Amino acid sequence: MARNDALETGELTDTTFYILLSLLEARHGYLIMKNIEEVSDQSFKVGPASLYTSIKKLLHAELIAPVGDATGKKKTYIATKKGVELLQEDIKRREKMIRHAKSALNEGVAP
Repeated sequence: MARNDALETGELTDTTFYILLSLLEARHGYLIMKNIEEVSDQSFKVGPASLYTSIKKLLHAELIAPVGDATGKKKTYIATKKGVELLQEDIKRREKMIRHAKSALNEGVAP
């Protein structure tokens, strides 16, 4: 399946996951990028091109919404109820993946 279809299937890419997580509070682009770096302990970074492409997709999917006057230079966004619900579901999906991986790794370990 193409990566662009991920939102349509209800799965988030790492980039959209971190953007939605950052938009639990209203933020504009630069603050989103900085927040992602902070919450990921500097292990994940999103560049401007990727950020704004993802924001466009999240807006189209109604997972985020503009806050206030979206015509200014600094556009501010926040996660919608639909976006928060998808983030919660994606967290469950990722936790399940981790459980599967841990189980497989533990089964392969000799006593």
